[in-house]
Amino acid sequence: MSSLGKIIVIDDDLSRRQRLADLFSFLEYPCQSSDFVSWFQNKESALSGEDEAVVLLGSSELPISIEKLLSDFQAADPNIPVVSLEQWSEVESLNQNLSSMLIAHLQYPLVSTSLISVLHQAQVYRQRRQSANGQLQLWEDHARLFNHLVGTSVPMQHVRSMMAQVADRDVSVLITGESGTGKEVVARNLHDSSSRKDKPFVPVNCGAIPADLLESELFGHEKGAFTGAVSTRVGRFELAHGGTLFLDEIGDMPLPMQVKLLRILQERRFERVGGNRTLEVDVRIIAATHKDLEVMIEDGTFREDLYYRLNVFPLEMPALRERIEDLPLLLNELILRVANNGLGKIKLDAIAIKSLSCHGWPGNVRELANLVERLAIMYPNEIIGFNQLPGKFQHLQDDEIPEYIQVDAQLAAAIPVAAVTGVVAGAVAGTAAGTDGVSLPAEGVDLKNYLADLEQGLIEQALNETDNVVARAASLLKIRRTTLVEKMRKYGIQRK
Repeated sequence: MSSLGKIIVIDDDLSRRQRLADLFSFLEYPCQSSDFVSWFQNKESALSGEDEAVVLLGSSELPISIEKLLSDFQAADPNIPVVSLEQWSEVESLNQNLSSMLIAHLQYPLVSTSLISVLHQAQVYRQRRQSANGQLQLWEDHARLFNHLVGTSVPMQHVRSMMAQVADRDVSVLITGESGTGKEVVARNLHDSSSRKDKPFVPVNCGAIPADLLESELFGHEKGAFTGAVSTRVGRFELAHGGTLFLDEIGDMPLPMQVKLLRILQERRFERVGGNRTLEVDVRIIAATHKDLEVMIEDGTFREDLYYRLNVFPLEMPALRERIEDLPLLLNELILRVANNGLGKIKLDAIAIKSLSCHGWPGNVRELANLVERLAIMYPNEIIGFNQLPGKFQHLQDDEIPEYIQVDAQLAAAIPVAAVTGVVAGAVAGTAAGTDGVSLPAEGVDLKNYLADLEQGLIEQALNETDNVVARAASLLKIRRTTLVEKMRKYGIQRK
């Protein structure tokens, strides 16, 4: 997903405009602010197309319609998202094309979680528009292959391109990749996009069926073939006749079964277990494995001739960590699925998503899906921030988290909102500067250093009050012990 570009604030409310500019500067977001007159004088250069901008639209003292504004924005950048700070009366009369640009309305004073959520929403909107307009070669070239196959990264574009080449070719495909990368999703899409799509798609997990039952599972058996065979049973090959047989975890298939599978692939005929009647079958084989079959061949645990029969067209699925830019789109897809299943529809703010992008994802998309379901159960219909993520997914250091989130999460019990002085507190919390005995000096203040000094002082006070017992001090400050240890190291605080 493309990163957030500059934020353009257009507002004739001078006080609000300045507060917003200072807020975004504090959050280290590039921001450009102007009144409406200045905007019209410089609009050609403001939206040059070099930056992926989002517009925050305030109140205008000019007799200008929002239809005119949105049309100008779209002419300069067809994918630009717009967030309103005021209610514009003619919004309901806009056509669908222009009204879709207004992705949200923010109430002022701003709430920090809502602001971050809207900025993330703006990123998603832009990417979807780019996809629809063909600026990212996403689903338009091979749309028939993309059912639940989410992602715009280069590795996923390569996967789609390979799928397009082989989908309608009646050859065997071997899908490789780590567990949880979506190999069965690819197999189903290949089947649905082939000439066999009206015939059965039959999956078999070769690693989940005991070795002594696998032959019967694949080829079926006749009545009385073995103890317990009280009736004739049709096997998976017969069930898949005319369609596709998906052999998942083919690397777990025992060697004796590999010999029998090779025979049926060569001759397209077989006998049921305990039977003597030869049956002919027409199936397409798609196999998948997370194992390295070439290494298994060297070890003598996988037949080389079977490998070449299956590996007519190899297709490797990338791990999630290799396409981490797809994370936001995957999250959106998984959140929608969870909501459709009756759980709450959650949202993740930008800081939480940034932390998740630092995770190694050993379980790949399956691990991500489990996390989304867990969060939806714990925090239904809420905005998930960094502090709501399970500990193993919290990968950001303090200097990577905006100061206001650290204050909100760690020192809220000790620091009144007014202590976060100046325009930032006014913009985020709607608190006027100079209240509760805290005032902004005429020459200004270095807010980051001010908060750092305040934090250091509170940590030292907590340690003194708990006889330097770190665990008790952390409890007093409402933070984790490991977080406090890191902060003590950061400020050079030693236990006395």
